[in-house]
Amino acid sequence: MENFINTLYTEDNLFILTGLNSNLVDLIYLDPPFNSKRIYSAPIGSKAAGSSFKDMWTWEDVNVAYLNTLAKKYPALTKYIASIGVIHSKAMAAYLTYMAQRIIEMHRVLKDTGSLYLHCDPTASHYLKVVLDEIFGKKNFRNEIIWCYKRPSAPKQRQLPRLHDVIFWYSKGEQWTFNGDTIRVPYAQSSLDRAGYAANASKMTDGGVVELKEDGKLPEDWWDIPMLKGNSKEATGYPTQKPLALLHRIIKASSNEGDIVFDPFCGCATTCVAAQQLGRKWIGIDIEKQAVSILIERLSDDAGLFKNFVNTTLVPQRTDIQIIEPIKSVKERLYKEQNGLCSGCKRQFEMRNMEIDHIIPKSKGGGSYYENYQLLCGACNKKKSDKPMEYLRAYIDSEEEFSKNKIIFGE
Repeated sequence: MENFINTLYTEDNLFILTGLNSNLVDLIYLDPPFNSKRIYSAPIGSKAAGSSFKDMWTWEDVNVAYLNTLAKKYPALTKYIASIGVIHSKAMAAYLTYMAQRIIEMHRVLKDTGSLYLHCDPTASHYLKVVLDEIFGKKNFRNEIIWCYKRPSAPKQRQLPRLHDVIFWYSKGEQWTFNGDTIRVPYAQSSLDRAGYAANASKMTDGGVVELKEDGKLPEDWWDIPMLKGNSKEATGYPTQKPLALLHRIIKASSNEGDIVFDPFCGCATTCVAAQQLGRKWIGIDIEKQAVSILIERLSDDAGLFKNFVNTTLVPQRTDIQIIEPIKSVKERLYKEQNGLCSGCKRQFEMRNMEIDHIIPKSKGGGSYYENYQLLCGACNKKKSDKPMEYLRAYIDSEEEFSKNKIIFGE
């Protein structure tokens, strides 16, 4: 397990997620793309110069090799995403499919007492909440946190300024970490004025004296935390960088020292820096290589923090599952389940002409366990080689196979 700790992975986070052990991390914070139809780039001269990401989505962004897991385990969610393709757009359906595939894996790697905070904006927040309700369970919804901030209004604006983001907090189970005393904030003056008064001062005291805690009150579910300014010491120039104060509050509230904090879309690594500042371990993933140099600089600037840090593009291999070698009994079971049909070309073969193959290649996070095995005929296995299944499907019958997946998801 320690091999996963204080590591920044530079790769598609879906591949890394499939290689992480189940019940590994204590807290997940993610600030994914919002499907805003924009391309974000860091300005020249900033620490993050050269960083950019596209926040526009098509079916090319969906990893087809993982679609079977989504459709098999979450059929209702599959139908919901298909309906979004009709109600909203095909791009939104593709985005939600992309996110659902990853949230399923996040749920698996989160400890039973852990929490997930998903940061989004009104572009897709209402759609993402339904995805979270299905995967985490609606009973495990804890709060919809509104992060409020201020900035100048645009000239001749014809609607109210949009000055908040949404953060959905879900626990994995009925028990979760919450350290309320670590995030208390000062009382409003009106509350201070009521201190010591009794009875009719507040219904919440049930007729007793109003007593205020010395260290303040719990914050409400709206958080007034300033956005980063361009001249801020912690600003890197990364297009969607969030303030450390926001991550400090989340990490303090929902984890303890020594816990593992995980950010699968870590960008300029604010979560990783905040976690290390607060004595937590961390795992970060970002597909952008520039994230590495930004993290090194930010941790180096914070005296004494830059240590025990690993960066790699190698996909981790799970150590918490039983390794099943592809022996005869496994092949017989697969042959029966597949009704003698090759998983690629769907043709009937005798068992002796079938070969055991990894659905998700080991190089992409797939392991040697039964759920990741399939039978292919010799020709299909040779064509697929060590590539994901979508390559084989495209090679065999691109139009038919892809249209089938598009129909399922509303394309």
